[in-house]
Amino acid sequence: MNDLFLLGAWDAVRKIQANNISAIEFVTSCLDQIGRTEPNIHAWVHLDRKYALAQAAEIDKKIAAGQKVGILAGVPVGVKDIFNTVDFPTEMGSPIWKNFTPGNDARVVSYLRWEDAVIPGKTVTAEFAVHTPGPTHNPHRHGYMTGTSSSGSAAAVASFMVPFALGTQTAGSTIRPASYCGVYGMKPSFGLLPRTGMLKTTDSLDTVGFFSRSIDDLRLLLDVLRVKGRNFPYIHRAVDRQQPGRKNKHKWKVGVVTSSLWVWDKAEVYARDSLKRFASALSKLKSVEIQEVKLPAEFNRAHQIHGVIYDKTLSYYFKNEFKKKTLISPVMYEIIERGQRITLDDYKKALDRQSLLSRKFARLMDNFDVLLTLSTGGEALKGLQSVDRLDSCLIWTLCGAPTINLPVFIGPNKLPFGAQLVGRRYGDYGVLLFASFLITNGISPRTADYFLTT
Repeated sequence: MNDLFLLGAWDAVRKIQANNISAIEFVTSCLDQIGRTEPNIHAWVHLDRKYALAQAAEIDKKIAAGQKVGILAGVPVGVKDIFNTVDFPTEMGSPIWKNFTPGNDARVVSYLRWEDAVIPGKTVTAEFAVHTPGPTHNPHRHGYMTGTSSSGSAAAVASFMVPFALGTQTAGSTIRPASYCGVYGMKPSFGLLPRTGMLKTTDSLDTVGFFSRSIDDLRLLLDVLRVKGRNFPYIHRAVDRQQPGRKNKHKWKVGVVTSSLWVWDKAEVYARDSLKRFASALSKLKSVEIQEVKLPAEFNRAHQIHGVIYDKTLSYYFKNEFKKKTLISPVMYEIIERGQRITLDDYKKALDRQSLLSRKFARLMDNFDVLLTLSTGGEALKGLQSVDRLDSCLIWTLCGAPTINLPVFIGPNKLPFGAQLVGRRYGDYGVLLFASFLITNGISPRTADYFLTT
């Protein structure tokens, strides 16, 4: 029973509900794995073993009494420390908020509890989920970066501490750490998951994301966390009532995004070659039609547009901390100073340009089921303070599109990095279906197991 931590959420829940294992046994195995790996990885900012086991014991009692349990019964989930939790502090990576207890749960945390998930603690985030990295090391190589603000969550899943973890993305903070840590990561469509009770820094961009070691588990967590029903009329029409997937008589239409993006040249040569080989392998499948995508020229302004929106909103939300000089990292002061120089008119123009990009993206996706590009420009860099290479993640965030990191590549230092699938907005289940198709055809791994083999 010592290796139960290797189970994904889907398999663990089935075993727990069938009384093949107990919730306490599964949670204990995950906690023991945390005990073995956390001293070197530093994925957690708060962790309570006794409390996690008490939650598991309550689930076992419900099962023993014949009561109905939720679809995440007994599954421990890491929660990025920008989500409110009633039973843990929410410090947002800042000593300013040391020991702050909000007294409530974020909406997505409530959804997890309603389905009997176990919350063992909070994972490390960058200061206010911006750029300054926390103490988390890449699980595959000590001293190497894990990506941006959702680093603790990605590392916890990659090192088999938990099957699931919550993150967020405003530019690339879900896809990028998923790529560097060799796990599946999903940034759903903007607006599909509720943001109530979490730190928001950029209203038109912030998106709840999550990590797992399998596509099946990504789909399971999306089902739990997203809004649904007639109280959300647009989502009800666009997602609830739509059947994902393609018609049986048609091929998957995949657009490969490479040289039409200026950031493509920022990627390492080995990364570009890896994506080309991946696309070539896809093209050999009879049910796939590959086409290189030429993005409209406006997409090459995406980083500038994003920068205006991002800097201006941060300068608004953190103006008091800036004035009082209570922020910690120099990068936050730099961003806020830039944001203060941006006029309201320029900010509004940037929002209009974001809307224009979203419309052009929607028209582009009339021709494709998914787009394929790199998640990051290569494997993780040495040094926790290293600056990421520029990549395309924020482009798809600007467009509100669902994206998934596929952990399919290994770099020259034997570290993982990923390919990124991009779908039409609210086509989240279609992207998941295509990812499952890749696994069925041997193009993508069923589980992300680099941590155990490196």
